[in-house]
Amino acid sequence: MAETKIVVLDDDPTGSQTVHSCLLLTRWDVATLREALLDKAPLFFVLTNTRGMSAAHASVLTREVCQNLQQALRELADNGRVIEPILISRSDSTLRGHYPVETDIIAEELGPFDAHFLIPAFIEGGRITRDGVHYLLVDGTPVPVNETEFARDSVFGYRHAFLPDYVEEKTGGRIRAEQVERFGLAEIRGGCLERLLALSGNVACAVDAENHEDLVAFAADLNAAARQGKRFLCRSAAGIVSALAALPPQPVAAQDMRQYVRGGRAGAVLVGSHVSKTTRQLQQLLAEADVAPVEVDVTRLPDQARELLTEVMERIEEAHARHRTPVIFTSRQEIVFENEQTRLAFGELVSTFLMEVVHRLPADIGFLISKGGITSNDVLSHGLSLRTARVLGQILPGCSVVRCPDDHPQFPGLPVVIFPGNVGDDAALAMAYRRLAGS
Repeated sequence: MAETKIVVLDDDPTGSQTVHSCLLLTRWDVATLREALLDKAPLFFVLTNTRGMSAAHASVLTREVCQNLQQALRELADNGRVIEPILISRSDSTLRGHYPVETDIIAEELGPFDAHFLIPAFIEGGRITRDGVHYLLVDGTPVPVNETEFARDSVFGYRHAFLPDYVEEKTGGRIRAEQVERFGLAEIRGGCLERLLALSGNVACAVDAENHEDLVAFAADLNAAARQGKRFLCRSAAGIVSALAALPPQPVAAQDMRQYVRGGRAGAVLVGSHVSKTTRQLQQLLAEADVAPVEVDVTRLPDQARELLTEVMERIEEAHARHRTPVIFTSRQEIVFENEQTRLAFGELVSTFLMEVVHRLPADIGFLISKGGITSNDVLSHGLSLRTARVLGQILPGCSVVRCPDDHPQFPGLPVVIFPGNVGDDAALAMAYRRLAGS
């Protein structure tokens, strides 16, 4: 009987926000994938960062990951280690991402699948799905996500919160709304194994969930169907990942994460996300004692990049010398771009600058908090040049802590918080800081 392993292709590194003790991969060569497949954890994440790419680039990269994964699985099978992966295309819980580009490529390379499931519910982030409609809870009131700022995203905008209509919109009518099968709350809570066993032909399915128990119930039936030979692909937020993995409580409690801070020293905070929630969280963080604001005026890029870098590093070093935590944040003013290509290119320019800042951070900082999904991916893969990192757990619901290996050339043992842009209340970023700073 084949082993199972949950393999998550994550379009930014925030999908690990409900799990612990597993590997995050920033490389996907065959050897690294084989290492992860043989790891003791029941799952691992491949950080593709495709949400920060064009659809064409995302397609090429996703295909490369899938082909390398297929080779790693084949080599292990040839040596008597047969592993049947449960595949998850993890994306944003507000429906922003390259769907169906990524699921189509995964199906071409690793299929055939009996079904692919849209499961955007992310309870920790205030996202639920009821009667096929995906909602964001705003002050306790469910708001259809097509009425939120996320639906107006200049790259991944959409018109529908009713998932069958969303599928039809995003597939350009290739999959019509009436072809999407729906798994409602009553069926999930009553058990849907028999129906799962009857699915075939990579049918698109929309899955409801109002709480973690709904996700656990559906995951149990999904696992049971997989053990009976059904092959499924999930396009989901992070919520279903932990339900499928059925992990025990994390080894170190959230409030005790300070024990990982190196020498009890001050750290650094990097804020790249521009959603309004991040801006409100940043304002509260800047009101904390022992932090020092360091604004990066992105309108000066690229023409004044060298001068700006010098100024930013001087302010960081001054704060560090005074045992304060520099909070490095991009300027908050809205910049209008004429098209998607221009916006993505500017985003890469800003990220390159921020990663140069990370490279130059004082080597003895105690911790690092990275705010924003794409920013965090770049921090792990480029700023810190990590090939793999292990998730220690969550410092707040939806906010992972990873740790640099002890042999890291610049930051050995550094704890790094991956803080998504749209997670937590207005005080959450300040709370994460306080837990690490001990204040």
